[in-house]
Amino acid sequence: MLHELIAASAVGDRILAWIEVAALAIEVLAVAIIVVAIGYAVVRYLFQAVLHPELEDRYQRLKVRLGRALLLGLEILVAADVVRTVALEATLESVAVLGLLVLIRTFLSWALVVEIEERWPWQPKREEMEKANEEVYE
Repeated sequence: MLHELIAASAVGDRILAWIEVAALAIEVLAVAIIVVAIGYAVVRYLFQAVLHPELEDRYQRLKVRLGRALLLGLEILVAADVVRTVALEATLESVAVLGLLVLIRTFLSWALVVEIEERWPWQPKREEMEKANEEVYE
């Protein structure tokens, strides 16, 4: 609907072209963030393995960095999908596909958070659990 209203003029065609470029730029940004962050995390992990072999939580730190990179990238990809769907392809089918993509990416984000934090969202954080245990035994 919005696409048909805007595309009715030459200026509207340019606006739609810019929206398409913006959506593509957002997708490229998301991929670049993921690639750069993964590269950084792996390089840092390797340096820590060589320079500080005594560090025991290197793998956990790598997992957290990778998870955060993927979370940020997924959220930016969702933004690109929203821009493209709402502005360019606002049909019932494209909105349904967008909803499915958002649902899948939300599930992936949730799974990544569970992996990073090593607990279910309804469980208390480790620090809170340890503090509560200390208070009980005092």
